[in-house]
Amino acid sequence: MELAGKVAIITGGGRGIGRAIALTIAEHGVNVGVLARSELEVNETVELARGKRVEAIPLIADVSKPDDVKRAVDGVIAKWGRIDILVNNAGFARFKPFVEMSIEDWKQTIDVNLTGTFLMTKAVVPYMIERREGVIINISSVAGLKPLLNQSAYCASKHGVNGLTTTLAMELKRYNIRVHAICPGGVVTRLSEENMPERDKTDWMLPGDVAHSVMYLLTLSPRATTDIIYLRRYNSVPLGG
Repeated sequence: MELAGKVAIITGGGRGIGRAIALTIAEHGVNVGVLARSELEVNETVELARGKRVEAIPLIADVSKPDDVKRAVDGVIAKWGRIDILVNNAGFARFKPFVEMSIEDWKQTIDVNLTGTFLMTKAVVPYMIERREGVIINISSVAGLKPLLNQSAYCASKHGVNGLTTTLAMELKRYNIRVHAICPGGVVTRLSEENMPERDKTDWMLPGDVAHSVMYLLTLSPRATTDIIYLRRYNSVPLGG
């Protein structure tokens, strides 16, 4: 895909992985709609993206709320008239043993990680179908590939994201819409700091490492594709090892 002049929506774009993705693709000429709940963080990312000499707009929204999603997508269409790239990155996690997990913990995890991905994709896909092209990248997790202690809700949500990703890759192929997932292991973000403050993160990946994988997917040859990228720490054990 030739990226200059394309339009992207990045959810969870106010900080961490989402901000890194927004700024990385902006460096390659992509105009970005930065979506998150925090107005302060969104505006910071927008200003940084504009510094890359592209257009960027703030989208203050909660991906788990259909009205918020519609308003955000409508804003992008009103601004640019198209959506070429959607990166579903917004995420939530609360790690604790299953027996201690409340229904509120469970619902918020599923609502943000899985239902939010569904709602954003559902709202954006008609515009991609109309143009017969598009790329959807879902930021999943290694938790979508294997069980992890004290992460039952998070694992369930990310397994769901991976299932949705591969099914959509089949269904949307006829419209020339590519759908991918990236499943990182440990990345230094506020989410990981809040949920695993005791872990030594010296050799963990940084948000820019995930953004690099997004660029790989956006610049794939039209003759090739990949459904799920498993991105692990260099010093970690391979999946299944």
